Amino acid sequence: MTQKKSGMVNAVEESLVSYRRVRRPERHHRRSRRKIRDVKVLKEVKDGGGEDEKAQVERKIVALQSIVPGGESLGIDKLFEETAGYILALQNQLQALRALTICFEGWERERMKLGG
Repeated sequence: MTQKKSGMVNAVEESLVSYRRVRRPERHHRRSRRKIRDVKVLKEVKDGGGEDEKAQVERKIVALQSIVPGGESLGIDKLFEETAGYILALQNQLQALRALTICFEGWERERMKLGG
């Protein structure tokens, strides 16, 4: 049991340290509504309709600044660097939570086997 437990702890530690991205198998889907909408928006921009590109970029930067912790006080270059780090940290937290879930599910099964 201790060997199994230490293996789980190692899995959690590896997920916290690892910055590798897990590739999922590619799937072929029909074109989603979002993609169709994005194509329409791009067409509007090319045709001159809707917001101009500069206003769209500015709106997206403001949205990104509100999402990233401390983003309001950062310049654009530093904001993008912080965003990348923030995404990696969130991915690592997700991996750690998945490993902990597996660990706790295993402990729960063991407890049930023992009549607890």
